[in-house]
Amino acid sequence: MKLGFVSAILDTWSYEEMMDFALEHGFECVEVASWPQGKAERRYAGVSHIDAERVLADDAYAKHIMDYSRKNRVEISSLAFYPNTMDANLEKRNSVVEHLKNVILASHKLGIGMVTTFIGRDQTKTVEENLELVKEIWPTIIKLAEENNVKIAIENCPMIFGAEQWPGGQNLMTTPKIWRQVFEILDSRNLGINYDPSHFVWQMVDYIKPIYEFKDKIFHVHYKDIKLYPDRLKDCGIMAYPLDFMSPKLPGLGDVDWGKYVSALTDIGYDGYTCIEVEDKAFEGSKQKIEDSLLISQRYLKQFVI
Repeated sequence: MKLGFVSAILDTWSYEEMMDFALEHGFECVEVASWPQGKAERRYAGVSHIDAERVLADDAYAKHIMDYSRKNRVEISSLAFYPNTMDANLEKRNSVVEHLKNVILASHKLGIGMVTTFIGRDQTKTVEENLELVKEIWPTIIKLAEENNVKIAIENCPMIFGAEQWPGGQNLMTTPKIWRQVFEILDSRNLGINYDPSHFVWQMVDYIKPIYEFKDKIFHVHYKDIKLYPDRLKDCGIMAYPLDFMSPKLPGLGDVDWGKYVSALTDIGYDGYTCIEVEDKAFEGSKQKIEDSLLISQRYLKQFVI
């Protein structure tokens, strides 16, 4: 397994500065944020270390991106873009689908062959209604990925943390049950999972067992932890906004059993990219804290991933 990080946490760094940091500190790969320019709508979104549209239009820029990666001996695990492709607002939906398709094409042109993203969800509709939307929206995206030999790895984050994402959240592929339904609809070798155990913790879902069932669909892996606060949960209940009773933490500072998690990944023979994702508010506010968050996580995980 290769150990790296999601670049979005280094939002004020340039691509070159971000890759230099990865080289200096011994990271083997980076999941590189590739959002549209200047369109941040939430925390950790809107970061663009690689401009997908520019990759497609400017061969010299595309060559520089890959030359710099090779020079630093840091692989790009994927191009990352996590929008809501099934937004109820059709203008937003069409815009993000168009950019996602450009990210797929850019991933192909750069020789990366991976895009990490969300399936999306109309948060006002039921699961069943959203499965119908999957049939409507996603076949052309998958076809483009297949034609360009690009894998699409869907993260299992529900994207339902506060009032703006209530009631249904903005990502449908959140549980093994729904994974099975989506994979039946979109029967493609190019569609898989970006596996993040932390989201299962607060949903009360077993985060180990699905690794074995979906071993052939795990294309990419995240390392992020979640800390549950039982006293808060007893007060607000499971129908509250999730951030009322849990917090994202650095690996090792929450409730994920990382020994069991990595052990299961080795059981299935996973030897791909594994990336630290930092969303721990205790490590925000300064450049030093942000850098420390990645280095602390790396130091902790090296006991499992060499």
